[in-house]
Amino acid sequence: MTNLEQWEKEAEVDKDLQKGLKSQSKMERKEAFSGDLEFGTGGMRGIMGYGTNRMNIYTIHKANYGLAKYLLKTYKSEVARGVVISHDNRMNSRIFALESARVLGAAGIRVFMFDDLRTTPELSFSVRYLKAIAGIMITASHNPAKYNGYKIYDETGCQYTPKYADLVTKEIEGIKDIFSIPLQDIDVMTSTGLFKILPEEVDKAFEKEALSVQLYPNMKKEIKFVYTPLHGTGAEMAKMIVTDANYEFNPVKEQMIHDPLFKTVKSPNPEDPAAFTLAEAYGKKIKADLLIATDPDADRVGIGVWNGEEYVYLTGNQTGALLIYFRLKSEKALGILPKNGRVFNTIVTSELGAKIAQSYGYNVTSTLTGFKYIGEQINLLEGKDEEFIFGYEESYGYIIKPYVRDKDSMQSLLAIVEMANWYLVNENRNLTQVLEEVYKIYGYYQEYTWNKYFEGLDGLERMNTIMNFYRTANFDEIAGIRVLVKEDYFLGQRYQLSTGLVSKLSLPESNVIKYYLDNDCWVVIRPSGTEPKLKVYYASKADNLLEARNIIRKLDQTFEEKVREMEETNA
Repeated sequence: MTNLEQWEKEAEVDKDLQKGLKSQSKMERKEAFSGDLEFGTGGMRGIMGYGTNRMNIYTIHKANYGLAKYLLKTYKSEVARGVVISHDNRMNSRIFALESARVLGAAGIRVFMFDDLRTTPELSFSVRYLKAIAGIMITASHNPAKYNGYKIYDETGCQYTPKYADLVTKEIEGIKDIFSIPLQDIDVMTSTGLFKILPEEVDKAFEKEALSVQLYPNMKKEIKFVYTPLHGTGAEMAKMIVTDANYEFNPVKEQMIHDPLFKTVKSPNPEDPAAFTLAEAYGKKIKADLLIATDPDADRVGIGVWNGEEYVYLTGNQTGALLIYFRLKSEKALGILPKNGRVFNTIVTSELGAKIAQSYGYNVTSTLTGFKYIGEQINLLEGKDEEFIFGYEESYGYIIKPYVRDKDSMQSLLAIVEMANWYLVNENRNLTQVLEEVYKIYGYYQEYTWNKYFEGLDGLERMNTIMNFYRTANFDEIAGIRVLVKEDYFLGQRYQLSTGLVSKLSLPESNVIKYYLDNDCWVVIRPSGTEPKLKVYYASKADNLLEARNIIRKLDQTFEEKVREMEETNA
């Protein structure tokens, strides 16, 4: 029996499923059953709807049944420690969270849930706080409203890395009948102690940790900023943290509503300046120094800085570098700078933050993209003579204190507010002026990410064609800049072009290619792990901003033209 036949048979007794399948067009049906929704190190993420390649209660059941089988094998008698489940504001998120609980409950695994939505960082924190064996977050992060997703966390509060995710995947792949997965009633689970709603104590404990990132808690608070959760989970916790830190809280009221359709924004992504449209209008009205936005599950944060004439939107690389610069400089002045420490970033993060950290004598470790790899490195640091200093990635995610093992916009937004307030109160400067100071000291670094979407059934094949081209082609130069080294993380090899030397890479296998060019420039190309798109990252360094931006422009033009040429050739 094919997958489609199996679903159609189930639809004979399930009227909602029957209605859903009948409403699909031919193309929708084809895409919905084109394969199984992929489960990987980022969990699952996809369009909601009926079918094996869609997010629905049946694919959720399947993922959780695989997770349950893995947990029972791994933890055996420890399942009473339980699994924490949280969710964002999206359509079906609460339903998917409860259905996840029902599968785990049927397997005899205890479940803790919040009374309502909570942020991803609080989910990570809660797993650690409760000493649970795992965590589940129902979210599609900053994806459009039609998407939802499912992420799993290990007992340290870190997303499963490939070593463990592959074991869960193996269990999932062994499930033949998606409709015969055992489920338990929530009321029964509650009466038997297998289901518990978490108390307010957990929120308070999380907030207390977030407040601890402050370096100057008693400083005069003059900064005026506007905050938007973009309809997501950050609304309540951000207000608690900011007001308890005695800052004035000015929210975008229309976006404090947990709207699953995100009606006030085209995309609920703080990386996109367009997401700040309402925040900017309100900011100008109240003369705000700073605009802050968090994404729907509140693990990412973006900012806009008033420079006296307009709001300037900083990249994740720029914000990360500023936080490192401010905090290390402040800790040194306060006499609390750790002697031995390490900063973590990724292979697509700007070198600027690393240069700042290294100037203070700290080591820097670059991981693959995905904050789970930074979380893994933080775990490995425990018990060693080095302290965790800072962790961040270019996609607007930061950790200042490692009481979580995922990026955390709640502690980050408070750290950003404090930083902006310190410069305003003590030096009457804004963050763009401080950034210029950083550039003058360390060099003008610029970065840009080009995203090319590949929708439809053949999207993956088209991306693979492009990746294979760059995997097999060799270049002496790109955009007139000499290529020094090519790293292929899928093959696990590093090629030194000048000598022809080939060496092994220590990082895990990943479909990523990186070119190191002259003058601290580089290019990375990879498919997104969560969306149907190809990502190309460019980085440059020069003696002035204009020259650094010109290098980025040339690199981008070169790659866009080549990709367009390949698309036209294969059309």
